[in-house]
Amino acid sequence: MKIFVLGGDGFCGWPCSVNLADQGHDVVILDNLSRRKIDIDLEVESLTPISSIGDRLKAWEEVSNNPMRFIQLDIAKEYQRLLDLIIDEKPDSIVHFAEQRAAPYSMKSSSTKRYTVDNNVNGTHNLLAAIVESGLDVHIVHLGTMGVYGYGSHRGATIPEGYLKVEVPQPDGTRFEEEILHPASPGSVYHMTKTLDQLLFLYYNKNDNIRITDLHQGIVWGTNTKATLKDPRLTNRFDYDGDYGTVLNRFLMQAAINYPLTVHGTGGQTRAFIHIEDSVKCVQLALENPPQSGERVKIFNQMTESHQVGELAKKVAELTNATINYLPNPRNEAVENDLIVDNKCFLELGLNPTTLDNGLLTEVVDVAKRWTDRCDQKRIPCISAWTSSQAKAIKKT
Repeated sequence: MKIFVLGGDGFCGWPCSVNLADQGHDVVILDNLSRRKIDIDLEVESLTPISSIGDRLKAWEEVSNNPMRFIQLDIAKEYQRLLDLIIDEKPDSIVHFAEQRAAPYSMKSSSTKRYTVDNNVNGTHNLLAAIVESGLDVHIVHLGTMGVYGYGSHRGATIPEGYLKVEVPQPDGTRFEEEILHPASPGSVYHMTKTLDQLLFLYYNKNDNIRITDLHQGIVWGTNTKATLKDPRLTNRFDYDGDYGTVLNRFLMQAAINYPLTVHGTGGQTRAFIHIEDSVKCVQLALENPPQSGERVKIFNQMTESHQVGELAKKVAELTNATINYLPNPRNEAVENDLIVDNKCFLELGLNPTTLDNGLLTEVVDVAKRWTDRCDQKRIPCISAWTSSQAKAIKKT
């Protein structure tokens, strides 16, 4: 299968690209390398040293029999080049990771808000329009987020996989049932762009029969996969800063350098999680099980377990003897929420979930300890505030 991986140099995109090439697919990475540029703007680097894209590709070619290609391309701005590539290369599938992925970064300033919308929404729409114009039958697998559902209380209700069955009352007292997209409740500009993606997918699937799988992914933890461990130059990103570091990886890194674990708010926020190895496997399963022509958008909840942030911090503290520091929450969100998620689709396709265990947690701590000299502790605090009142609370700490 020929597969374009948009954003294939990023945190989830790189191990996904390597895994697909390892499975024997013809992989072409399309990336504008913006994530590397954002590191420069934020004056922070991945905790793990990241090789150049050229060195990464060279390393993969040396350790495998299936080299990947790379094309530097901005899909949000270079529509004609994207269209020409689709027509010339005729990919069977396109995996879409090419979006600014951090909620805190999307709330940092008016500039980052606008960039997130411009990049994410334009990129997704350009991809859909290009496939229609090409006249080709290309399956899109898009990396979405569990955050489209919102993190308010759902009163114990299970979040279904994308679609909600509802009863619609009529004036004559009768009712009828139908399935609708689960109501969206974005918690940041980043999450808002993902909800807009959903509507774009709904329309182009309905109007142009584009085959689409939308993966609503939980928070990713872990660093490397079996494929990225084949050579040091293939090492994946490990973001630890307040904008791009994901909560569990941040806890594990903080424990490794004896920095108090930063719990923002009460710790009562419940989140969905997935290990990087499972994230890669889910994309592979989605590609291997595409929707049929005329089928509605497939939506999978790409997560394996849910945890309350405060309880997660206590688990890491018990494992590593770390201390916990409770700080003001920069996010405008519920103090506590429940989160019960239906993820049976991937389980039925054969996913064997990787759940949190002490061995895997220790493995991430060991990675963090190896690179502690690369950590800039000034970049650890979360300072990108959702509102002006929260910004004031952060400044007081």
